Amino acid sequence: MRPALLLLSTLLIGPLATAQTVPTQSAPVQSPAPAAKSSGEILIPLDSRPATSTLPAQMAGLLGGAVHLPPASLLGDAKRGADPAALTSWLNDQPKDGPLLVSLDALAYGGLVQSRGSRDSVDTVMARLQAVRDWGAVSGQKVYAFIVLPRQPDALDRARNLEVARRMIGWAREGVFTELHVTWDDALPGSPSPAEGAELARTAPANVLVYPGADEVLGSLVARALAPDISALAVEYSQPEKAGTVIRYEGIPLTRSVELHALAAGWRAVQTVPEAILTPFGGQGTLPQEQAVLTLYVYNGGNPRGAALRVSQLLRQRGAVAVADVDQINSGNLRAWSDLYTLKRPQDLASLAAWGTPGNNLGTVLAHAKLALSGAGASAQDALLAREYANDVVYSSQLRAKLRAVLPDAKIPGSDARTVLEKLAQPYFPLHFRASYLLESATLPWNRSFEAELKLK
Repeated sequence: MRPALLLLSTLLIGPLATAQTVPTQSAPVQSPAPAAKSSGEILIPLDSRPATSTLPAQMAGLLGGAVHLPPASLLGDAKRGADPAALTSWLNDQPKDGPLLVSLDALAYGGLVQSRGSRDSVDTVMARLQAVRDWGAVSGQKVYAFIVLPRQPDALDRARNLEVARRMIGWAREGVFTELHVTWDDALPGSPSPAEGAELARTAPANVLVYPGADEVLGSLVARALAPDISALAVEYSQPEKAGTVIRYEGIPLTRSVELHALAAGWRAVQTVPEAILTPFGGQGTLPQEQAVLTLYVYNGGNPRGAALRVSQLLRQRGAVAVADVDQINSGNLRAWSDLYTLKRPQDLASLAAWGTPGNNLGTVLAHAKLALSGAGASAQDALLAREYANDVVYSSQLRAKLRAVLPDAKIPGSDARTVLEKLAQPYFPLHFRASYLLESATLPWNRSFEAELKLK
């Protein structure tokens, strides 16, 4: 990687919040600074996948306000894009008493998949996005938005997508957006996205953040909108000697990815525990270790049992801990999570993630933790942790492979996949967190095994 790509211009939005001392005993996470509640948040997701739609909606619901989410039928899937006109009509029918958090790709192209293959002109796309500008002007409410630079080689008109992103940065400069996140998707070696992002970041105004991401970004916007204070973060890696390695799908080192996803969700990494090697960012120096509001434990390989014991130790010593498992893609380390479950520790975490790429997991875990520590209700927090464990550890790390062995993806259309999946899933339930959770239903919303919707009760 060229050194210039490591110098992405990132801008800290807002002042550092007054640091709090974390509790010394394990307990349900408490609010260090309660977030301001609005009457309701409107979310327009990237598409209809559970990770991009229902997960950020559940995060938004942690603080007790109303959450307005389009029905899945209005959102895009793998084969059919969202209808921008129908989505705009739905938006205009929503109450205008809270912020709008919007995937611009959903309105511009119909979703993430469609943003890669669309041949629409810049003018056509901009005409669709005018609905967001109009909504903000009419409602007077804040607008938080994100747009994705598509992955290679899928993008048919990269220049068009890049130009639309530039124009959205122009709108941010005008004040149309309270915040705009410009992210890049799945940057494998040779992808132009990191260089494009660096170029955009050089002239971006202070309310624009540029970093790798896609599926997890709406969750980060939820955290920025509902818990806007910047909070102090400590970071520890299971293998600190490997934390500087460039990670798959990001195009940047793991340490840099942690910094950027932390910033996107409203954290500033001001302190690391002795085993970690992360360099603080933001130009603010360091604070005493005990003043960090949250410890992020990043499992990037090594001894899984030792990692589980270390997380348990951190919970006793430092209180609020979140775990991001980034060792594998789209799957968690079963040994580590099994040991944590045996120790009854997942329910004590501020958040957990092991479902996707390293960036997916980092963004999810940091956004959820920010909201959990900003006044989340105990029952809502416990239910979301159980949902994350069911999806990330039970399904992504175990059930998906078992389902594929019984029912390959090519045979899913037209089959009774729901019955097959529910039968395979039942032995893993109930899940015992602070409450016990049974499996209510298990479906494959995109008619493929990659993602599932496990609803718990």
